[in-house]
Amino acid sequence: MKNIRNTSIIAHIDHGKSTLADRLIEKYGLLSSRDMQDQVLDSMDLERERGITIKAQTVSLTYKKNNELFKVNIIDTPGHVDFSYEVSRSLSACDSALLIVDATQGIEAQSIAHTNLAIELGLKIIPIINKIDLPSADIPAARKDLMEFLGVNDEDIIEVSAKTGLGVDKIMEQVVSKTSSPKESNDKYSKAFIIDSWFDNYLGVVVLVKVISGKINPKQKIKILSNKKEFIIDKVGIFTPKITYLNELCSGEVGFIIASIKTLDAAPVGDTITDAKAIDPMPLPGFQHIQPRVFSGFYPIDSKNYQESKKALDKLSLNDNSFTYEPENSDSLGHGFRCGFLGLLHMDIIRERLLREYNLDFLMTVPSVTYKIKTKNNKLIDVKSPKDLPDASEIKIFMEPIAEINIITPAEYLGAIIELCVKKRASQTNLQYRTNSVEISFEIPLSEIIYDFFDKLKSCTKGYASYDYRVIDYVESKMIKLDILVNKKKVDALSQILHKDNSDKKARELIENLKALIPRQMFEIAIQGCVGSKILASTSVRGFRKDVTAKLYGGDATRKMKLLKKQKEGKKKMKKIGNVDIPKEAFYEFMMPKK
Repeated sequence: MKNIRNTSIIAHIDHGKSTLADRLIEKYGLLSSRDMQDQVLDSMDLERERGITIKAQTVSLTYKKNNELFKVNIIDTPGHVDFSYEVSRSLSACDSALLIVDATQGIEAQSIAHTNLAIELGLKIIPIINKIDLPSADIPAARKDLMEFLGVNDEDIIEVSAKTGLGVDKIMEQVVSKTSSPKESNDKYSKAFIIDSWFDNYLGVVVLVKVISGKINPKQKIKILSNKKEFIIDKVGIFTPKITYLNELCSGEVGFIIASIKTLDAAPVGDTITDAKAIDPMPLPGFQHIQPRVFSGFYPIDSKNYQESKKALDKLSLNDNSFTYEPENSDSLGHGFRCGFLGLLHMDIIRERLLREYNLDFLMTVPSVTYKIKTKNNKLIDVKSPKDLPDASEIKIFMEPIAEINIITPAEYLGAIIELCVKKRASQTNLQYRTNSVEISFEIPLSEIIYDFFDKLKSCTKGYASYDYRVIDYVESKMIKLDILVNKKKVDALSQILHKDNSDKKARELIENLKALIPRQMFEIAIQGCVGSKILASTSVRGFRKDVTAKLYGGDATRKMKLLKKQKEGKKKMKKIGNVDIPKEAFYEFMMPKK
């Protein structure tokens, strides 16, 4: 146990976490040069294509110091804000964290958020400046930022190039010398906590654990404390990064368990595993279950694929316990699902996986957050969709989620950011100047972040700003439900929950967008944006006009007038009984965020 070191790699997105992991595996792992590839720990094609880490991955490496062998367990974590929950789980299994800072960018928002979390958990922070080989690298500025932020000495900072491997030896030496070995436990029986779990088509549920006390080995009978379910372990092992089966997992080690577990519910993340023989075992401190922040309706493009879609969503939920779904019906779109995600990137990843892995395409409704409603009879309800919203007469208090957002930007873009955030109903809470940047904080409604905030932030700062956010509270707000009527019929799939102050402008914008997407009919189509019975905005799609007088050759003018009058009356009748067919392509264009 004294020769075990558990550490995690944390950083902002694109600062080189996965590339550094590649170099460490290349030098201290058990992969041959033939098996080596870029982003070797990123198992999904989507991760490699997008250049991002989605799921935290672990690898066990061997390092020799003074003729003594050390087992170093490294967890590579995501950098995007949508997957920050993966970072928190990983850090809970570690005793130190490698903080990677891009020498060309300096400290950014996610770096600060992840580091603060690691410090709260009592982890030793090992600061590393990456990409020192780039011509644009500003190493002195990055060193100054790290010293100010962490309060470390200049000699504590390691300079590396993850791309070339320069300085990698220093990292492993620092991990071994500065990271403490896992704490000994006095528990008589084996005990471990669940870091992560995922479903494998061949192995069933694979459970990633950190062993706290005792040993875990094949044929051992274990118990999941929360549900009291018992299983017999089939196999245990580690990732090197290849799957490597072992005879046992010892105290302090991070590895996996395979025990014929069929569902993820049977082995919840954050739960405690004990020896089945243990009497009244105490659970280990776990972590809070992650709740989805963003909800959207997913409707199969081809309605015949509903059952197949349900099976695909079920399989994805087994591999991603932060993704949720439940059946939902729409008058406009038919049978579908109300899906929950951590953010728009997470939603995009799920949709892409459904298309690639299952050849299923979906129409998505406008993303929404979870609102809280207190009714006049003092009942508190969660609203995840405009369809769930009770009648306005029944609502006593309408509450929306508020997030604390931290933005790091060059000082020259500060004015543009403040202007953007004010438009998004944000209030400034903090402002701090750093060596080459400014950190500014706001409290902002979550609904203002999830849709197009990232694109607008990058646009007004030319891509130089970064941000991190967390939901902190629910506050009373003036929210309304905006309904879209087409030919005086409500299209439920287009309904949205908006702030009252933005409703007029948003209604005009939405109906004009829809007008451009609805095909013309033989009659005029009215498009309206309404709140209850009040019409906020109105427009129409002009109908086709047939020249009914084309066959007239001279004669009395009254003949022409009679034909035109008859045509007009016919169109009125058509308008009353005509159905407007809105193509699904129009729904797609209308609902997807504009890039």
